[in-house]
Amino acid sequence: MEPLPVVWFIAIAVLWIGYLLLEGFDLGVGMHMIFSTRSERDRRVMLNTIGPVWDGNEVWLITAGAALFAAFPAWYASLFSTLYIPLTITLVGLIVRAVGIEYRGKVATQRWRDVWTWLIGLGSLIVAFCIGAALALTSTGLPIDANGDRVGGPFAWLTLPAVLGGLAVVGFALAHSATFLGLKADGPVRERAGRFAARWAPLCLVPAAVWALWVQFEHGGSVLAWTFIVLAVAGAVFGWVSARARREGLAFTGYAAFGLFGAGAVFAGMFPVVLPSTVDAAFDLTVWNAANSPYTLGVMTVVAAVALPVILLYQGWSYWIFRARVRPGMIPEAHVVLPAVLRADAAR
Repeated sequence: MEPLPVVWFIAIAVLWIGYLLLEGFDLGVGMHMIFSTRSERDRRVMLNTIGPVWDGNEVWLITAGAALFAAFPAWYASLFSTLYIPLTITLVGLIVRAVGIEYRGKVATQRWRDVWTWLIGLGSLIVAFCIGAALALTSTGLPIDANGDRVGGPFAWLTLPAVLGGLAVVGFALAHSATFLGLKADGPVRERAGRFAARWAPLCLVPAAVWALWVQFEHGGSVLAWTFIVLAVAGAVFGWVSARARREGLAFTGYAAFGLFGAGAVFAGMFPVVLPSTVDAAFDLTVWNAANSPYTLGVMTVVAAVALPVILLYQGWSYWIFRARVRPGMIPEAHVVLPAVLRADAAR
């Protein structure tokens, strides 16, 4: 039994969990911009809390997809070809959200800002839902045949587990980002986020808990997976109690632990199956039959062992540099910056 396929299954699980934890609060902040306030200053405070890190967090998604392609090409091919519609929608959502973040402040009119605010929020919602649907389906099953090809029409993927997974990631993003805003913002944004984390965040986590339990009952979860379930519940309770006490750092830690161990329970529960077939269990893709050659996995392991620590250190350093709270007084009034030529003409 080759160990490298197991190592790379764990590595891919870690990359997806890292994406959910880091990009999770980015996506949640985007949604809170349209759900939680209509104040322009509060929205700018929210946007500035993720401004230095949001694009770096998206690297985890790219790396997870690239690692999946290189380490488990059969898994990648079946998953991406079956889910080409939701994944294309995800790509559109990522583009719209990124353009919105960059363009929102380019014109100092309220209509312009409102349009891009809604595009940021809806783009974040779409990305969170579609990523959740894709991850839920890879853990609960897709209609694939012996060749890994889709059986059924282009919407064969649109099932109850897909909707559950989408709601799970949307809910987790809203809860996780509320504790993040409580930790990183000040003023009305901080107060509003604290109330949300204490009142509504536990309800937001329910779909994720149901998804994790669904995987355990469907796959006959291991001792490790059930241990992760217990730790996830403990993290959620700890986060909720801390949020009610307005201990923001501990609340963030608790809800992040729920995401960490809850997603860990999903991956541990589905192992060694990486993509179940709802047509016939004999068509399941596993860690063994979906993996690339041992030579390829060996080369990937050496490259990852060198590059990954550097990436982690750099990203950790960026979070440390931008660790201060964003306060309303730091946000200048909206204004138009004219090019130098126009400023000279205006001076004359």
